[in-house]
Amino acid sequence: MTTDFEIRFAIDPVSAATMNTDELREHFLIEELFTLGGVNWTYSHYDRLAIGGAMPGGAALALEAIKPTGTPNFLDRRELIVVNIGGAGSISVDGASHRLAARDMLYVGMGAKAVSFASDDAGEPAKFYLISAPAHARHPTTLIKIEDAKRLDLGSQATSNERSIFQFIHPEGAKTCQLVVGMTTLAAGSVWNTMPSHYHDRRSEAYLYFDLAEDARVVHLMGEYDETRHLMVKNEEAVLSPSWSIHSGVGTASYTFIWAMAGDNVDYTDVDKVAMEELR
Repeated sequence: MTTDFEIRFAIDPVSAATMNTDELREHFLIEELFTLGGVNWTYSHYDRLAIGGAMPGGAALALEAIKPTGTPNFLDRRELIVVNIGGAGSISVDGASHRLAARDMLYVGMGAKAVSFASDDAGEPAKFYLISAPAHARHPTTLIKIEDAKRLDLGSQATSNERSIFQFIHPEGAKTCQLVVGMTTLAAGSVWNTMPSHYHDRRSEAYLYFDLAEDARVVHLMGEYDETRHLMVKNEEAVLSPSWSIHSGVGTASYTFIWAMAGDNVDYTDVDKVAMEELR
């Protein structure tokens, strides 16, 4: 088993506006999330949001501490949300086992010590997408099945954004300190997400794009709304979205993405909207 991490420092909008394609990808795109038999982390200085992936094969993988957290155990001062986008698997939290099918989510509260990830079938391994942020209180470990998430059906075929939003974390559901996580699935023939665009100056966000064919791509729009940039993103890659950046996207085919936010509040509707005529 290996646990690897990299650190991404916070970039201001003035600096981002001067970056070329390679520099934008280096600072904002997470390309290697899932490695069979390993746990990979990207520790960011955007609200100390950490994004990772665990892909267990024949043996379970432990959640190990990494140097940037500065604590003996990874969750000593953090909370964790895990979403499975692969084969069926299970997560053990201090001796209690929780089984996750594809698209199920598990919240693990601050203070958990022994956390490990396992696949039911090494030939069809689970892919556990990991999202973590600092915590100030301990909330109970909670499993949320995809069928139990709060579902919103929005958009239309006419505007190419017919989609279903699954809110894993919402005011009536599991409690968190600052993480807000959900999943959006676009209907066949729909390709646009988060358009008209918005940003939220009070929270950072990360997007994980998946359910894309090998030759498909998402054009992820980022940057300030009056000076946009873009990233070409392939299947199972993630994007860090600073609080000053918009985060819209359009794909060459339909896709699914997981959005995860951390910051000053847990209000899903707290956004700064951008009118279409303001985009440049």
